[in-house]
Amino acid sequence: MAGGIFAAVRLPRYASQQNMLLVVAYSLGLSGLIWHAWTLWIAIATPDGIALSIANTASFIGLQLAVTALIGAAEKTLRGLAGGLLLLAAAMAVLTGPQAPDGLISPMTWQIQSHILISLFAYGLLTVGVIVALFALVQERRLQAGRISAVNQLFAPLETTEGLLFGITTAGFLVLLIAVLSGVAFVDNLFAQHLVHKTALSLLALVLFGALLAARWFAGWRGKRAVYLYLWGFVVLCLAYFGSRFILEEMLGRSWS
Repeated sequence: MAGGIFAAVRLPRYASQQNMLLVVAYSLGLSGLIWHAWTLWIAIATPDGIALSIANTASFIGLQLAVTALIGAAEKTLRGLAGGLLLLAAAMAVLTGPQAPDGLISPMTWQIQSHILISLFAYGLLTVGVIVALFALVQERRLQAGRISAVNQLFAPLETTEGLLFGITTAGFLVLLIAVLSGVAFVDNLFAQHLVHKTALSLLALVLFGALLAARWFAGWRGKRAVYLYLWGFVVLCLAYFGSRFILEEMLGRSWS
């Protein structure tokens, strides 16, 4: 509901009620965020460390989306985007479920736990970037088609959206780089743990995001080709993490940690 209200305050018809609606939206959003965080913590906390199933991993990323949305909503031109992020976060919060079976939970050192959390933070940032990229793509198509209506109020100026996308890409690239380096440093016997494909795909995603940033800085890339390259990088990143977890947990019945 908070997501819908944030989007609504961008429409001219609700301008006179904006302050009241923002108070309601923030109250609902913060309440939902606290409930989401508490429920997820109960689901993933174990005596041996953190236990993240695929569903709870998605829920964790949803929590990051919610935090980003509530922070971003402080800028009025980004409230439409914040509404979309909150709606997606709510859908991902529904996925929060019980801990993984005991056979899939193994003791973790603080280094491994740090690597997992850094990786999830990177995925969360880059997931936010996907939503921003799709917003930019839709907005560009509407402008090219000359579709100017009240719905355009939901979008920030295209240059602002693209600037936000590349800011997120830069932060996500740096955190992903740290995640990859921490994995190489902290995870022993990558071959024995069947993690070579995960590492290779993560490196490929890192190269794609790095290429996008280089193209932006040195060739001024923007628009569709920049968005499409970002989305390809994200697809590879999803295969690296969720594909690896699916194969290990669902098919091989083991944990990558």
